[in-house]
Amino acid sequence: MAKWYESPIANKSPVISSRIRLARNLEGYPFSSRIERTAASKMIAEVRAAATGFDFIDPAKEDRATRLSLVENHDISPEIFSLGAERPIALLKNESAGANIMLGEEDHIRIQAITAGDDLAAAYKKAGEVDDVLESALNYAYHMQFGYLTSCPTNTGTGLRASYMVHIPMLERTGNLPRLVSGLAKLGMTVRGIYGENSKPFGSIYQVSNQVTLGKSEEEIINALKNTCGQLVENELDLLKKAFTSNPIEMEDVIFRALGLLTHARKLPLSEAMENLSAIRVGVISGVLKETKWDATIYSIMMNIEPGNLQKRSGRALSESEMQLERASYLREMFG
Repeated sequence: MAKWYESPIANKSPVISSRIRLARNLEGYPFSSRIERTAASKMIAEVRAAATGFDFIDPAKEDRATRLSLVENHDISPEIFSLGAERPIALLKNESAGANIMLGEEDHIRIQAITAGDDLAAAYKKAGEVDDVLESALNYAYHMQFGYLTSCPTNTGTGLRASYMVHIPMLERTGNLPRLVSGLAKLGMTVRGIYGENSKPFGSIYQVSNQVTLGKSEEEIINALKNTCGQLVENELDLLKKAFTSNPIEMEDVIFRALGLLTHARKLPLSEAMENLSAIRVGVISGVLKETKWDATIYSIMMNIEPGNLQKRSGRALSESEMQLERASYLREMFG
């Protein structure tokens, strides 16, 4: 089954993907920050039994490259990456359901569904279907007044975090991003790096999500984010249009220089490769690159050049210098 980042829709607009995440905890267990290993193992077994049809993965038993690739593919959060030494954790995956479940992170259960492009409704439907299955078999921690109880107060209520992953190089280049981030914060939205909280942006890619769930319905949260992101995309495309109108040769030069570099480079650091892939994506969205000859979305290529996926592809641990060589080789294979 094709994954969301392999869909051509992920190439069509500044919105790369839509994500819904539901935070849930079980009655009778302390929150993850205070749970003991025995209780955590029991909690995981209880959820695993309820989640029929899901494959079980213990990230703590995987090698470092595999754990990194799980983060890079958005299967697990960076926070859960190193938690195996502190307490039991798990990942439950179901490709056909289009969703996965992280167990033992900040909350006992994190249900996540991601769809390509601007389609929060589809992601919400997929996450909700998994949530319904679990809730029919498990006792969630729920309060009649406050809603679903979560480790972080900002998630209490619906426990829903909706987010878009957006590619906004023009807002970044023109210096409009700080003002935008400040404005979104006043609307209860937050802008983070490519892998969410405490992560850095790569290739002008950011996550935009709701900040608070308490006192809001799921529909209100989703609609507010959708309207906000719609304005953000409109601003990005408007700046792109103005740039091509005022200086089309300069814009095309950036795009074709990037294509030339990715086609011929022998050694590439991650940041440089991401910057040039960002320019390629601008070329696709603007229509400058009318016929793409590579059999992948730009974002899937971005994922594949990160350290975990590079090392999994090569089948061995790589030094930083070796990764730069391997990254350039893969990109020549894609664009050459």
